[in-house]
Amino acid sequence: MPRSLADQTEQELGGPKSVLSRQKRDHVQLDRLIAAAERSAGRERAAVLNELCRLVFPHAFAEEAVLWPAIRRRLADGEQLTLQIEKEHQAINELFTSLETLDVDSPEHHEMFAEIVRLLRDDVRDEEDVLLPRLQDAVSPEELLRLGTYWQAVRSTAPTRPHPVVARRPPGNVLAAAPLSVLDRTRDRLDTVARGGHGWSGAARTASGAVATVAGAVEHIPPLTRGERPATRTPRTGHGRN
Repeated sequence: MPRSLADQTEQELGGPKSVLSRQKRDHVQLDRLIAAAERSAGRERAAVLNELCRLVFPHAFAEEAVLWPAIRRRLADGEQLTLQIEKEHQAINELFTSLETLDVDSPEHHEMFAEIVRLLRDDVRDEEDVLLPRLQDAVSPEELLRLGTYWQAVRSTAPTRPHPVVARRPPGNVLAAAPLSVLDRTRDRLDTVARGGHGWSGAARTASGAVATVAGAVEHIPPLTRGERPATRTPRTGHGRN
């Protein structure tokens, strides 16, 4: 049975630039941010959640664009394995989208965030214990390095917010990358200003809402919703896809 990434050293994973090491470092950072969000409140909690989104969604986007296609090519059961992870990613996208509408200190927000944390940790376990060790056994160390370089390039330019209507597979996710990344990163900067508590906060909050409206319209553009398997869809978002 393949060994979990959690039980392997960086050297065993192929070195610091291997895609496995890069994934594991993000998972460690995920735990840190979850703990910070759980012990914070108000503007501090909102800031941590924004940082969490800037980790979770580029990470997942890079997986869907780089790693899962590689697994589907290399493993006979890759389709089934990646479809399960895509379902988890879809649920996380939907919950984070709903979370953005709630007051960060409300009981409803804390309850929904607890469900998101559960899904995120399930996702990490599925990846570290099953998918990535299987990929490790199927490809060479050199291929893990190549995937790591590609993964990092995609992650660095990926959207930073949830977009549950966008497909979890090409061509939709590839077409969505550039416009949604620009819009998301603009919102990230505006939200930072909005949390500052100075004279520009209100204007920045309004502008962020306007950019969010544009992003919501963009993600419904038909080509961006194409490519994934119907099983990934849910009653909440399935009607918006082709």
